[in-house]
Amino acid sequence: MRGRFAPSPTGYMHLGNAWTAFLCWLQVRQAGGTLVLRMEDVDEQRSKKEFADALMRDLQWLGLTWDEGPDRGGSSGPYTQQERYALYDGALSALQRGGLLYPCYCSRARLQAIGAPHAGERSVYDGHCYGMTAAERAAMQKDPSWRVHVPAAAVSFCDGVYGRQEAYLPRACGDFVVRRADGLYAYQLAVSVDDGMMGITHVLRGRDLLSSTAQQIWLIEYLGYPAPQYTHVPMLIDGEGRRLSKRQQGITIESLRDGGADRDSVLSYLAYKGGLVSERARYPLEELARRCDLTALRQEDIVVDDDVMQAICAV
Repeated sequence: MRGRFAPSPTGYMHLGNAWTAFLCWLQVRQAGGTLVLRMEDVDEQRSKKEFADALMRDLQWLGLTWDEGPDRGGSSGPYTQQERYALYDGALSALQRGGLLYPCYCSRARLQAIGAPHAGERSVYDGHCYGMTAAERAAMQKDPSWRVHVPAAAVSFCDGVYGRQEAYLPRACGDFVVRRADGLYAYQLAVSVDDGMMGITHVLRGRDLLSSTAQQIWLIEYLGYPAPQYTHVPMLIDGEGRRLSKRQQGITIESLRDGGADRDSVLSYLAYKGGLVSERARYPLEELARRCDLTALRQEDIVVDDDVMQAICAV
C-alpha cells in the first residue's frame, strides 16, 4: 500500500485537517504500507512556506510520521507541487496529442451564469468553446484557460465508506479546466498526475472531494497509470453544521498545543467522536493504531463539541 496525505499550505492545520491526516496515517500503518506527504501548493497566491513548515511541525507533534516527503525525499519526488510543473506540462502535451485539449475563453460571468440545475449540485461546463473554429479563436482578445474534453463514458468505483459510485462524465463534470488563464495548473490535473506518477494505491480524503473522483480516475487512467482505491471520510462540523476549515477559522492544532492539550488526547478525542473506538478514554498513539477500526466509519458528518479544548482535555 502507498497512501498519501496531501495538504494545501494555505493556512495553519486545524482539527479537521488533523482528522483526515490521522485516518490516512492509520490506514497506511495498519497495512504496513508507505505514507507519502505531498504539499499541494499550486495555488501560488495563497500557499506559503511558513504554512508548509507549520503543517510538518504539527504532524510531527501529533506523531503522524511519514516515509517520503519534502523533508525526507524518496524515489517519487519532488514532493512539492511547485517543483513538479515540468511533469504537468508533460501531461498537457499528452492530452494535446490525443486531441483532447482546447482553449476556453469564457468569462467568469458567463461561467457563473451557466448555473447548476438543482441546489447542491455543481455547475457543469456547457462546452461553449469546444466547437470554436480556428478563426474564432484567433479573433479572441484574452488569454484562455485550457480544458480537457471528456468522453461520453461512465466511470464507476467502490468507495471505502460511500460504496459504489458511478458518474457519466459529460453530466458529472463536463469538460474541466486543467490549466487556468493565469497559467497556473488546475488541481484536477496536478493531483491526477501526482497520484499516478507517485504510484499511490490508496487515497483517503474528505467526502467533499468525492464528486471529483470520477474525472480524476479517468484522467489518471488516460495518462497510463492504475487508479488508486478511494476512501472518502465524513467531515468534522460544528453544532450549526458548518465544516471546520481554514476560512472559518476552525480551531488549530497550534492553539490546542499552546492551550495545554497533548497529542494522545487530541487523537483519542477524534477516534472516539469518529466512532473508531467504543470507549471515551485517552489512548497512547500506539494503542490507537491497534484499536481503531476504520470499517466503523459512518457516512454522517461528525459534530464536534462547542468547547473543543475542554472536551479534548477531559478525555
